Amino acid sequence: MTNNKQITMTKNQTSKPAYDLEERTYQFAKAVRFFVKTLPKTIANSEDGKQLIKASGSVGANYIEANESLGFAACKLEFSKFGYLILEFGIYL
Repeated sequence: MTNNKQITMTKNQTSKPAYDLEERTYQFAKAVRFFVKTLPKTIANSEDGKQLIKASGSVGANYIEANESLGFAACKLEFSKFGYLILEFGIYL
């Protein structure tokens, strides 16, 4: 017994289903924008709608950023830059 939200496996797929999370978060953000457009035009809905739209887009942005993580060498370089800034400007704090 399966419901329509479950992912079914085909013969070409392996045991790990492919979750297209980037596309799903994009569709979610579009759906939220459509929903906000249907709300009555009040001051509260306007302000809350802006916040909701920003939050819905940040889900996908965070996912993309997490997938494009830096390698070890790049991280080490960034930390060394940060350490240099602390040493240089730490005197003034």
